[in-house]
Amino acid sequence: MSAQPARGYLGISDVLAQLRGEFPDISVSKIRFLETEGLISPARSASGYRRFCAADVDRLRYILAAQRDQYLPLRVIKERLTKLDPDGEAAARPPERHPDGDPGRVGPGSGPLSRSELVAAAGLTEALLTELETFGLVRRVGRQYGPDALQVARAAAALAAYGVEARHLRAVRAAAERETALIESLVAPILAQRGRGARDLAARTAAEVASQVLRLHAALVDATLAEAGLAPGDEGDPDVVAPAGVRPATRTGLATGVAGASA
Repeated sequence: MSAQPARGYLGISDVLAQLRGEFPDISVSKIRFLETEGLISPARSASGYRRFCAADVDRLRYILAAQRDQYLPLRVIKERLTKLDPDGEAAARPPERHPDGDPGRVGPGSGPLSRSELVAAAGLTEALLTELETFGLVRRVGRQYGPDALQVARAAAALAAYGVEARHLRAVRAAAERETALIESLVAPILAQRGRGARDLAARTAAEVASQVLRLHAALVDATLAEAGLAPGDEGDPDVVAPAGVRPATRTGLATGVAGASA
């Protein structure tokens, strides 16, 4: 897409500010990844900065909602986006949820996923799924997997493309368990009340605290990457997009770095 005038357009930091309240895990790197995958195509200023219009933001919101609420792989989301109206208005409509209030899922019918459905929906291999189960990252109930397993499997499959193995993710699991323990300790006094509605209040409080913890986690990661010179700001240096076929880091280099950090 050719460069367009900056007037009336948003920078990538402005887009983050608009979407982070609804999607706490949104980040500069995720937006750039979606661009490299061909799901969004923001305009460029003469100096090379990304410039997002309202339709671009709506498209991003659609993609993020489809991932969060329907657990759709990017391939499926991209196919749906190609069917949108030329003006992009269809992107402003969020993906529909399941009639009973639970998020929809990939696969026939409703309910948990079988092993084959999970492998297909997440885009991973049987071997990787086995490794994720071995290291406690994916759990099943009987012979079936819930929506949380699909989210973990999708993320692990995406990371595997950069050379990150299941064993490298043990530190992430440990951090999540520590954060969960913190949240449980905060809502314990509410549960101790044993009054009517105490459990519902505890659940709502836990969800609210978890949202803030995730926001803090994302902010700390972004800040740490910025300090390392790996997350340039939109208003500092022009955005740099890696040439087609070139990943941000080599498989071997990234895997070695993660392995060292988790050793």
